[in-house]
Amino acid sequence: MTLDAAFWITSAAILVLLCLSAFFSGSETALTAASRGKLKAQADRGSRGANAAMRVTEDSERMIGALLLGNNIVNILSASLATALLTRLFGDSGVALATLVMTVLVLIFGEVLPKTLSITYPEAVATRVAPIIRVLILVFSPVVAIVRLLVRGILRAIGIRGNDEGRITAIREEIAGTIALGHSEGAVEKDARDRLLGALDLTHRTVDEIMRHRRQIEMIDADNPPERILTQALASPHTRLPIFRDSDENILGVIHAKDLLREVDRLVRGDGDTSGSLDNLAQLDIVRIAMKPYFIPETTTLDEQMREFLKRRTHFALVVDEYGALQGLITLEDILEEIVGEITDEFDIVAKDGGLKSTETGDYIIDGAMTIRDLNRATDWTLPDDEANTIAGLVIHEAQTIPAEGQVFSFHGFRFEVLQRRENRLTRLKVRPL
Repeated sequence: MTLDAAFWITSAAILVLLCLSAFFSGSETALTAASRGKLKAQADRGSRGANAAMRVTEDSERMIGALLLGNNIVNILSASLATALLTRLFGDSGVALATLVMTVLVLIFGEVLPKTLSITYPEAVATRVAPIIRVLILVFSPVVAIVRLLVRGILRAIGIRGNDEGRITAIREEIAGTIALGHSEGAVEKDARDRLLGALDLTHRTVDEIMRHRRQIEMIDADNPPERILTQALASPHTRLPIFRDSDENILGVIHAKDLLREVDRLVRGDGDTSGSLDNLAQLDIVRIAMKPYFIPETTTLDEQMREFLKRRTHFALVVDEYGALQGLITLEDILEEIVGEITDEFDIVAKDGGLKSTETGDYIIDGAMTIRDLNRATDWTLPDDEANTIAGLVIHEAQTIPAEGQVFSFHGFRFEVLQRRENRLTRLKVRPL
C-alpha cells in the first residue's frame, strides 16, 4: 500500500485527537487541583478566566462528566483510526501494533505530560481552559444529564446517597489540613498555626469548654459592710464581679469597678441633694448600682457568643446549665484567648510556669485544671478532648474513678501519675509520652 492522501489525513486526525485528549486530561487535572481560594482572589482582581473557572468548578460532577465524555470520545476514536490505518499497512498484525502504539502515545502525550503540567501550574492552566470548558459543558449537557441520572440511580440502588452538606465541612477540613501541613513543612510558624486553627474552631466549641468554673469565680456578698466590699473590689484583679445574697446561686447583678468608684465619689463628695462626707459610705447600696446579670446556656458556641458580646456591647456573661444552675462565667477576653493565646495585663496573677513545667527526665508537671486544648497547643500533643475539658478530667474519665495520690495510668500513648489531690480534685499530675 502506498502512502496516499487517506493515510496522511488519518494520521493528521489521530494527531489532532491526541491533542484533544491532552487538553481534556490536563483540563480535568487543573480544574480539580486548582485552589478555589486562589481562583477567588484572582477573580476579585478582575481575572475573567479565574471567574470562569470558579463557575465551572461549582458543579464538579457536571464538569467531570463533560470532560470524561470528551476524553473517552477522542481516545476511542483515535484508537479506532489507528487500528484501521495500521491494519491497511500490516494486515491482521496491525491490530496488536495499533494497541501498542496508541497505548504509548495516549499514556505519554494524552495523560502523563498534560497532567504533570496541570498539576504543576493548576491555577494558571485552569484560568486558560475554563472558558472553553464552559462551552463544552453546554454542548455535552444533554448527554451528561442522562449519565448523571443513570449513575445516581445505580448509587441509590446500592444504598449510597449524595452528601451536599459535606462540602462545607470538607472545605473547613481542607483549610485546617493545609495550615497543619504548612506548619509541619516549616512554612507556617506555630503561633500563626494556633491562631488560625483557633479561629476555625470557634464554631465547633461551646462556652462550657473554656469558661471559668464556678469554683474559681470571685463574688461579692451584698450583705457585707461597705468597707469590706470596697477592700475586696480594690484587691481583685478583675473589674467586673458578680454580686450574690445568701447563696452564690442567687446572683443579683454584676458590679463594675468604675461604677463602684463613681458611687463612692458621689457619696464622699456629695451632690446637689446631700453633702459629702466619709460617713456617707455607710449608705452604699451595691445592688442598686450593679448591672443586670447576663445569663447564657452552656451549650452556646464560641462564635455565636462572641457575636452576642459585640451586639450587646458587653464582655461578661454567667453560664448556666439546663436547670438554671450556675456553672461558671465567660468573658470576651476568654474567647479571644482561644485565637491569640493568653492575654495578661499588669493586674493578672500569672503562674511562672503557666501550669506546665518540663523536667530533665522528659516528664511534664501539669496543673490538673489545665485544659487539654492548651496542653496540646503548648506541646503539639494530640490528647483527645471529646470526653473532658481538663487534663484532670481526662484522667478521671479514663480511670472511671477519682485516683489517689501516687496512682499511675497509661492511655492514649501517655503515662499519667497523680502527684497531688485535694478533696475530689486532681491538682497536679506528671505526664510523659510513652
